[in-house]
Amino acid sequence: MTTHKKVKLNLKLTKKHIILACLTLLLGIAVYANYSLSKSQLDTTDIIDSIDMSEMYGGIQYVNGTELSIPTADDYFTQARLNKLTSRDEAVETLKTVLGGKDITSEEMAVYTEDAMALSSRIESESKIEDMIKATGFEDCVVYLDDDNASIVVKSSGLTPAQAAQIKDILLSEVEVLNENIRIFEVK
Repeated sequence: MTTHKKVKLNLKLTKKHIILACLTLLLGIAVYANYSLSKSQLDTTDIIDSIDMSEMYGGIQYVNGTELSIPTADDYFTQARLNKLTSRDEAVETLKTVLGGKDITSEEMAVYTEDAMALSSRIESESKIEDMIKATGFEDCVVYLDDDNASIVVKSSGLTPAQAAQIKDILLSEVEVLNENIRIFEVK
C-alpha cells in the first residue's frame, strides 16, 4: 500500500499581495505612458528641425509681452547691499540665539564669542575698505570678505591695471589676504 499525500496549494491573497500587484500594474502603465509621450516629443522635434531656417530673418518680436528691463549698476549695488545686510543679520541672530542658550559649555561660549567678534571685525573692515575705495574716485563699490578670500565689486566704465593695483593696496592695508584670493569685478 502506498500512501499518497495530497499537496495542497496555499493561495492566500493577503493585502500585501494585492498592493504589490497594483503597484506593478501602475509601474507598467507609467512606463508605457512615458514611452508614448517621449515618442510624440521626438516627432515634434523632427518637425521643428525640418523648418527652413533661411526664412527666419533673425529679428526678435515681442508677442503679448512687455520689454524686459535690464538692471542698472545702481540696482546691482542696492541689491548686493541688501543681500549682504540680510545675511549678516541672520548670522548675528543665530549667534545671539546660541549665546543666549543655557545649555552651552564655557568652551562653546568662548568659540561663539570669538565667532561674533570675527564677524564684527569683518563687517567693520568691509565698511572701511568700501569707504576708502569710494574716496579714491569710484562711484560705488561692495566688498565681501571671507576667511581667506576677498571679492570687490566696483562701479567703473573701464578699470585700468593701475586702479586694480590701487584697490588691492587699499584692501591689503586693512586685511591679510593672499594675492591669488583677491578678486576684483567691474560693473558698468
